[in-house]
Amino acid sequence: MPSLGTDLQVLPGFAAHDAAQIDLTLRQRPVRGSLASPPSDLYDLDVVSGRENVAQSLILRLLTPRGSLADLGHAAYGSRLHELIGRIKTTALRNLCRAFVLEAVAQEPRVLDSAVELEFDLRSETGSTFVFTLAVQPVDGGEPVGLSLELGL
Repeated sequence: MPSLGTDLQVLPGFAAHDAAQIDLTLRQRPVRGSLASPPSDLYDLDVVSGRENVAQSLILRLLTPRGSLADLGHAAYGSRLHELIGRIKTTALRNLCRAFVLEAVAQEPRVLDSAVELEFDLRSETGSTFVFTLAVQPVDGGEPVGLSLELGL
């Protein structure tokens, strides 16, 4: 089975959730010393692996405007959710939001091409936000990974 990978943790203030109760809170690791120096009380960057990596990768992809990484060779990375900012909230705009989220999910190589669940939480939304819960299936199997986002218009 393919690996879900390991990346630097860049979203310590965000949280993702699923049946395994993934939590992306900051975890510090002591810096290991080399043969010439003992371990330090400084802290190194933390990493996320497996299911936490899937959740973080989806959050980053959804929050990154598509095309913003073109100069780095990743023109297709990201989502089109930023195109919704400044528009008047309508049912048609919610459907466009749904399409943009599903389009981003289909591009993420660590998950299957379609979402297991994408539901909007109308009770939590305001006149200028969409709130949705997304669940995806990691390519290596296991339980779906879920996350919730609030998108400000």
